[in-house]
Amino acid sequence: MKKGNKAMKIPFNRVSLSGKEMVYLEDCIKRGLISGGGYYTYAARCRLEEYLYTSKVWLTTSGTSALEMAVLCLDLQPGDEVIMPSFTFVSTANAVLLRGARPVFAEIDPYTLNLDPEDAERKISSRTRAIIPVHYAGVACAMDDLLAIAAAHDIAVVEDAAHGIGAAYKGRPLGSIGLMGCYSFHGTKNIVSGEGGALLLNRGQQQLTERAEIIYEKGTNRSQFMRGEVDRYTWQGIGSSFIMADLLAAFLYAQLERLEEITRARQQRFAIYQQAFLPYQQQEKLQLPYVPEYAQSNGHLYHLLCPTQAKRDELLQSLREQGVEASFHFIPLHSSPMSRRLGYGKDELPVTEEISRRLIRLPIYPDLSEDEQAYVIEKVQECLTGW
Repeated sequence: MKKGNKAMKIPFNRVSLSGKEMVYLEDCIKRGLISGGGYYTYAARCRLEEYLYTSKVWLTTSGTSALEMAVLCLDLQPGDEVIMPSFTFVSTANAVLLRGARPVFAEIDPYTLNLDPEDAERKISSRTRAIIPVHYAGVACAMDDLLAIAAAHDIAVVEDAAHGIGAAYKGRPLGSIGLMGCYSFHGTKNIVSGEGGALLLNRGQQQLTERAEIIYEKGTNRSQFMRGEVDRYTWQGIGSSFIMADLLAAFLYAQLERLEEITRARQQRFAIYQQAFLPYQQQEKLQLPYVPEYAQSNGHLYHLLCPTQAKRDELLQSLREQGVEASFHFIPLHSSPMSRRLGYGKDELPVTEEISRRLIRLPIYPDLSEDEQAYVIEKVQECLTGW
């Protein structure tokens, strides 16, 4: 598996382009409106609303801004608490902290690496306002359990579905199940716009829709003005500049046209990895990704859990030396310097900490060729042979 006399160089990520991105970008420029609210903003939003069976989508500048907008919609106050996994990107917690509220970190399931509903329920207090489950790797959380817990305590569920486009829970698109859902279209995601995201508001939430419109339009009722419902727009409340530029929406629209194709390609590469590494799980040398029956994965990422951190680091170093750009993933938020300043203790979430130490991610994307994937598998197997 060599190119000439040299080892292959396999990047960790490679964006898959449709060929229409430049066509739509040029068309966007010719239309004369490249800022938010143009032709492609509308087109991409409508396509997402139809695909996701959701009442309203707001295209945002990033997945981070989608989370921040969701938290603003909840009207969190200082002292409020929001339960989330520690095994997530910092944006999930920062969105809460920006409102003066407090993230409360709960344990993850050791197989799905998603929020553990039982531990989430144990963390509920009189100050809890919401739960933010994170659908890790595009594998759905146990949403029925989490929704039942939330309903029993009269709190909201906001899905962090940054990894989730093209994935589902019992046939329902991720992000369309809780009160709100948040997507990311960052360059590392399945569908990309460079930077970008989306906030999904699910059905039957008219009052929340009105609040979200004001927040989205920098605190004004501009949306009403654009619909001809008022003769001018003015400052109505708190908000910010969340709207995605039409240029980015044009790029996104080209990607959305290939959503099913991209999802299938990732699922196929995921299945190839699973089949190749299954014998090593049976030998207890690795733990493979687990996809419950209720989940339809989008193949967003492929990870392996090694027996120890030392073995993980050995495999990571070996792959890098062979030209394979593999990576670890989240450092648990509760163990970070920021969390120390917030007063979190050490060793509070042992499963999360152990998973983080043992996890390695392999390259997976539609343009990963058969030869390239075979090379990655071969190099992993070479290292595992000595374990």
